[in-house]
Amino acid sequence: MFAHMRTLRLVCSMMLLGSLSPSAVWAERVWDNELKRYLTEQEMTMAEVFLTEEEAVKLMFPKSERVKKELLNVPPDKKAVIENRIGWAFPEESFEVYIGETGTHIDGYALVQNTIGKHKPMTYMVGVDANGLVSNVELLVFREARGSEVRTKRFNVQYEGKSVLDPVRINKDIINISGATMSVRSMTAGIKRVLVLVDEFYLKPQGRGSDTVTAQKTEKGFFKSIFGN
Repeated sequence: MFAHMRTLRLVCSMMLLGSLSPSAVWAERVWDNELKRYLTEQEMTMAEVFLTEEEAVKLMFPKSERVKKELLNVPPDKKAVIENRIGWAFPEESFEVYIGETGTHIDGYALVQNTIGKHKPMTYMVGVDANGLVSNVELLVFREARGSEVRTKRFNVQYEGKSVLDPVRINKDIINISGATMSVRSMTAGIKRVLVLVDEFYLKPQGRGSDTVTAQKTEKGFFKSIFGN
């Protein structure tokens, strides 16, 4: 492992110094189990851009009077809580959050996500409304040879209306795309993370988070069991 890391550092250094051509980097090729072959250099370096971040923001907040951007720092203790809730660990310690506003009202939130698809990260933006429901999902950059169908509205509309209390399971809540399973899993994971981030940092402090909603449902269920309909 350490030898591999030393080799990788050496390759990067040589590329920066201009003594190694980009094609030489692909000596360590990547095997694709589905395709039953090594990926080509073109497949490993491709990046299809569908939207810029600015264009995506406009789609997230089409009616907002203004959109502000802030840096959300995630302290270690809070990061542990979020990782426990979503079921996977992530390296990021901060996220840029777009907040749409009209007058004194918050229209919603939007975060850019970078999660690993099959071999490389895909970049997309997730919008969440003021009630904690997914309002929109837009794919910005796709870097794989297959799986970009997740950008289509007929697919990602399935996430709209989902909240942090929904399980959002592939092949149950979300219909999978044949040949794009890793892309679907990647997008689903990022959407779950965004929902939890918004819930923990924005909705709970306002008294509108999942804990409040769950308590209200429990209370209604309790009184209904006593008094009936």
